[in-house]
Amino acid sequence: MKRIGMGIVGAGFVGPHHIDAVRRLGFVDVVGIAGSSEASAKAKAEQLGVPKSYASYEALIQDSDIEVVHNTTPNYLHYPVNLAVIEAGKHIVSDKPLAMNAEEARKLRDAAAVKGVVHAVTFNYRGNPLVQQMRLMIERGDIGRPHFLFGHYLQDWLLKDTDYSWRLEPDKGGASSALGDVGSHWCDLTQHVSGARITEVLAEISTTIPTRKKPLGSREAFAAAGANERVEKVEIKVEDLATVLVRFDSGARGVFSVSQVSAGHKNDLVLEVNGATGSLRWHQEQQNELWIGRRDQANQVLVKDPSLLDEPARRYAHLPGGHQEAWTDAFCNVMRDVYGYIAEGRDPKKDATPPAFATFEDGYRANCLVGAMLESAKSGKGWVKVQY
Repeated sequence: MKRIGMGIVGAGFVGPHHIDAVRRLGFVDVVGIAGSSEASAKAKAEQLGVPKSYASYEALIQDSDIEVVHNTTPNYLHYPVNLAVIEAGKHIVSDKPLAMNAEEARKLRDAAAVKGVVHAVTFNYRGNPLVQQMRLMIERGDIGRPHFLFGHYLQDWLLKDTDYSWRLEPDKGGASSALGDVGSHWCDLTQHVSGARITEVLAEISTTIPTRKKPLGSREAFAAAGANERVEKVEIKVEDLATVLVRFDSGARGVFSVSQVSAGHKNDLVLEVNGATGSLRWHQEQQNELWIGRRDQANQVLVKDPSLLDEPARRYAHLPGGHQEAWTDAFCNVMRDVYGYIAEGRDPKKDATPPAFATFEDGYRANCLVGAMLESAKSGKGWVKVQY
């Protein structure tokens, strides 16, 4: 298989996971890192064993050794960096959200389509083998026609007023925090496994901690406040808690809650699908198990084991039964789908992408959904139709 050169813009919390994932593929060379300054890029490159560093993303994009660019910058840089990569004719892998709003996301989607580059968004939970098994079982009719889809995505990393992140600043993170950051994952996962699209939403949002203590210096993502850290009080204008009712184009109904202030919940993503003859439930923190519910027979738990999975899902499982696979393995599965597509010379204008591979179309739809939820919550007008 031909070798592919990869470059990454930004290497904060998730950047090293991108690098680890592509290195595990065996045919991708991590060429360089671009940071917010020449010094920060050089330090990250040395730390991660990457040969080149660049003072700007423009310089990285111009490097002829780089064929694919990964954008792991804060949200407000997603649009300009993604667009610059597309215009340079290079393939792009962007963290979600695709952009700060639906209009920017639409422009990126359309630009990528015109240019003909491969474009991906990292909705990484698609890469779990039991998520793919769940999708196949629903598609095959194992639980009948789905009529109710529900769940949550709960975290506690913003529970204290000393907890802080750029994601709480609208000019850097966008108009939404909890819905945009983790709610978008739940919506993508739900639509992916069910094959149905969310068409209408009714949302309630709240800001549990309206004033926070912002550090005056730098702080690593998810890190607790230091004992002697200098801070300033700031007003928070984005939500950290939300509940949303949803309607699907299939006629199904649903509801989910998201929170960044739920003590004891670290990365608690749950999706359950109720159908005419059965139910399926997947819990990210117990991701090697798929619960199967029945009315007239005993419930079951399908444990991740390649020999027990349908063939299309089996290729996402890389260890025998009893050997646990994790978040990083699912993330690598996403990269395997994306880079396999590139290595095979597939054409995004005509060739369908593999299941774990979310495109800019999916990223655009996620931006549309979050926008509709915010409109519903802030207008107080009830149900809002999602404008795709």
